[in-house]
Amino acid sequence: MFRRKNTSRDSVDDDSVHSATPATQKSRKPPNTAFRQQRLKAWQPILTPKTVIPLLFVLAAIFAPLGIAIIYATYNVENLVVDYLHCGSLSSTQFEAVPLGKTDWHFRHTSTNPDFKWKVVNGTDAQGDLAQTCVLQFTLPRDLAPPLYMYYKLTNFYQNHRKYVESYDSNQLAGKAVPVGSLSSSCDPLKSSGNKPIYPCGLIANSLFNDTFSSPVLLNAKSGSNNETYEMSQDDISWSSDINHRYKSTQYKPEDVVPPPNWAKMFPGGYNLTNMPDLANWQHLQNWMRTASLPTFFKLYSKNTTTTLSSGTYEVQIGLNYPVSIYGGSKSVVITTNSILGGRNMTLGIIYFIVAVLCLVCGIVFFLQYLIKPRRIGEHNFLQGGQRDGSSHVREQL
Repeated sequence: MFRRKNTSRDSVDDDSVHSATPATQKSRKPPNTAFRQQRLKAWQPILTPKTVIPLLFVLAAIFAPLGIAIIYATYNVENLVVDYLHCGSLSSTQFEAVPLGKTDWHFRHTSTNPDFKWKVVNGTDAQGDLAQTCVLQFTLPRDLAPPLYMYYKLTNFYQNHRKYVESYDSNQLAGKAVPVGSLSSSCDPLKSSGNKPIYPCGLIANSLFNDTFSSPVLLNAKSGSNNETYEMSQDDISWSSDINHRYKSTQYKPEDVVPPPNWAKMFPGGYNLTNMPDLANWQHLQNWMRTASLPTFFKLYSKNTTTTLSSGTYEVQIGLNYPVSIYGGSKSVVITTNSILGGRNMTLGIIYFIVAVLCLVCGIVFFLQYLIKPRRIGEHNFLQGGQRDGSSHVREQL
């Protein structure tokens, strides 16, 4: 005998099992916390005439003295600036007056013109190429107290270009003998030459400023001698972090590396045991490698922090090596004192003073408007998210 299987019951049981285990779904709702639900306590000031007007007068009282103090401090900085770009194109080898548009100066308690003059001296270098020297003369109307600084100034030179800023190898600068294959790709296309690494590689080092400046020579010195040199040191002119940490003497051997292409005049035969550059002590290069953020910038060349620069007629010789006309720039020599705020730049003080004047004017206008035609101030309690009883009462007030 055969027993019939109850298939209908079995199917019902199977359906009940499936219906008893519904699929679970994950909730995307953020947790119910003050931070996630944006219920953190906050303070929002309510600006009223009684708070804004006094605040404007207080700001004016603070910013005006600060602006005046900054302007006064920077105004007392004495300096002279000469754009010597066109000195190399002079047709005469005799001294002639520098055009007024190429000079700038400021001395305290005097408006005497320093009587800038220049001439060019042509010669030849070791390779037989033209070598030019710009001889600059100027007359100081008064003594300049130390510290004194000599800068060179470049315009329209974009050291902040993204590829230019990154174009160096930090391991090379730290003194490591990095092989060609391990040099940073940022140094391209000035990474190697003839299967030898370029030292130092990259665009920044290759474009190093190489005009030279002599220390000012006082003609007909007061001491009775024919001339007297005002010594300006080229030591301690870069950042202490660069001197002590970033730059180290290299482990490269001279025969294993080649100089950058634009250094051919400095190293005509390449590197050897006597001329291998020591980046740890080459502070002009360290200053140049610290790229500027704006296309017009100053780089410190030398300084004297102890000796007064006496009044008289001085002469500075400038070796003309660096081309700037190809990119539409200019180059200048700057001799300046400084203040607690740095060099002569009154922009910050003027901005402070302008803000003080604006605050004062706005405060006076708002105060007069409040006196002549005051405006009714709304009930502050209604601005606190309806904390008073009944939202309908808030809507009635609005």
